[in-house]
Amino acid sequence: MYTVAERSALRDALVAAARADARVAGAALTGSAAVHAEDEWSDVDLVLSVGPHQEAVLADWTSLLYGEHGAVHHTDVWSGATVYRVFLLKSTLQVDIAFAPTGEFGAKAPTFQLLFGEASDQPVSSAPAAHDLVGMGWLYALHARSSIARRKAWQAEYMISGVRDHVLMLACLRHGVPHSQGRGLHLLPAATTAGVEATLVRSLEHAELQRAFRASVDVLVREIGYVDSELAVRLAGPLRELAAV
Repeated sequence: MYTVAERSALRDALVAAARADARVAGAALTGSAAVHAEDEWSDVDLVLSVGPHQEAVLADWTSLLYGEHGAVHHTDVWSGATVYRVFLLKSTLQVDIAFAPTGEFGAKAPTFQLLFGEASDQPVSSAPAAHDLVGMGWLYALHARSSIARRKAWQAEYMISGVRDHVLMLACLRHGVPHSQGRGLHLLPAATTAGVEATLVRSLEHAELQRAFRASVDVLVREIGYVDSELAVRLAGPLRELAAV
């Protein structure tokens, strides 16, 4: 396990490397460090402006992380033309470095602190539309019904959990807390999350899957009512019929 001091030292070393790399036109802190909200479990999050040198800078910085900082693996996430390379270090520290073309270097969320260079205006990331989450909720419910009926227990558990995940995202939108990757779930009122506990699948027994599915449909219908009461009325019958499997 890494220490806070080790994490800070690594971040400082990476920022110094960015300043020394003539191909890097700018750098910024992102994530919790950008808003002074780090704790002992926080990652290192940086974004670099690399102009037309993205491929070469990406290769060289990947070698740097493996050769000098103990990376054991990495994975990539793309957003537009920006690649977010996520490294896992031997110490278990996660290091996220975004390599952005000049036109995509800028704040897409409040968690952006410019260190050097020039940032350009970026469209702010928007929350998913509540109606889209409703649609995904009933889609997971459809597949939960068929999975239970087919005695595909693991798939059924997966689909029931998908219903619950979309219920919780809807609740996050309703209460104005972060919805992505469960970041705001601890901020939801206890009265909201208490009703969702019954959706947890406690075993793969057929009767238990049926019980958890009924509970997930109940909370989905309830949450749809906060989005669109007329839609909730239209969906309540079909959804409860699904849960009668």
